[in-house]
Amino acid sequence: MSTEHAREAIENAAADLIELSHYVHAHPELGYEEFLSAEAVAAAAERAGFVVERGIAGLPTAFRATKGSGELNIVFCAEYDALPDVGHACGHNIIAASSLGAAIGLAAVADEVGVTVTLLGTPSEEGGGGKIDLINAGYFRDAHAAMMVHPWPNERLEAACLAVDHFDVTYEGKEAHASAAPWEGVNALDALTIAQVAVGLLRQQFRPGDQVHSMVVEGGAAANIIPRRAVGRYMARSVTAQRLAQLRDRLAGCFEAGARATGATLTVNELGSQFTHMVSDLGLLAHYRRAAEGVGRSFALDDEGVALPTISTDMANVSLVVPSIHPLLAIPTHGAVNHQPEFTAACATPEADQAVLDGAMALANTAIGVATDAAVRERLLSRS
Repeated sequence: MSTEHAREAIENAAADLIELSHYVHAHPELGYEEFLSAEAVAAAAERAGFVVERGIAGLPTAFRATKGSGELNIVFCAEYDALPDVGHACGHNIIAASSLGAAIGLAAVADEVGVTVTLLGTPSEEGGGGKIDLINAGYFRDAHAAMMVHPWPNERLEAACLAVDHFDVTYEGKEAHASAAPWEGVNALDALTIAQVAVGLLRQQFRPGDQVHSMVVEGGAAANIIPRRAVGRYMARSVTAQRLAQLRDRLAGCFEAGARATGATLTVNELGSQFTHMVSDLGLLAHYRRAAEGVGRSFALDDEGVALPTISTDMANVSLVVPSIHPLLAIPTHGAVNHQPEFTAACATPEADQAVLDGAMALANTAIGVATDAAVRERLLSRS
């Protein structure tokens, strides 16, 4: 049976998959700089018999690994970038290892179920949008389905993925002695402060699903110098790209208010690509649920109708060009949530190691289920 052969292949690779997860966890690297992690995943795929192309789409830390020659091309996405300060607090080490494990499991039955197995190494999910770079370079053009799992404190079939922009707001003013002649200066930090207050007041008129987060990147050189330059880094989110554009228009007024009030000049610089909202493929999701329940996972929260958690991911962009899923895979976190250091610690435990194997098996069996479901297979192939 196909699922048994896939399970055996994943079990035979289990020690290597867990070692890979721990290695990536121990070497946190920021987006587009995941040189050690990307090579570790690519080399592991190569050892497993995949043909590996490194540095695809002009990205040194992106790769494509393929095996099999069936007409149905199933893509597993491997993420491996980390966050500043807190490291792998979103569990991308688990994502990388589980996606590789799924590819190994599916490759073991590729000829039997008529698939080509593709593992894409996708850098910089935390803000840059490596999957969008790969979409633009054509690396999803021949894909029929794409999938991955994401560690989370709870088991969920999907999340509510919000469209998001990342951008820097920069104010340029003029230095002056803060005590002797402050009137000679133009205070860029005051401009940013006014903008922040305006955004804070605007929040009471936000529509459900609209969000703004920010941090100060640069705010002056010394307390007794009027700040010449101030930089705020922002993320703006909404339920669709269209709604996000409307939110950005309103935020622009807040930023312009800071410049107008102080006389500072304003520049807005976009960072990376816009992440869209996500549309999960229900046919793939149904197969995933059966596969995940088959390895002991439970979706009680989904059955109870508990509100979906809100996230943003460049996998959402993939979902608009290829039928895709992005389920949340539970690991015990003892109350911690993603992007906390306690979550980082939870991603390298025996329970996290089991999640690597469960995620790999669930994804592999999802792909097998899809490949052998005549109706779903025909639907996916008809998109070619």
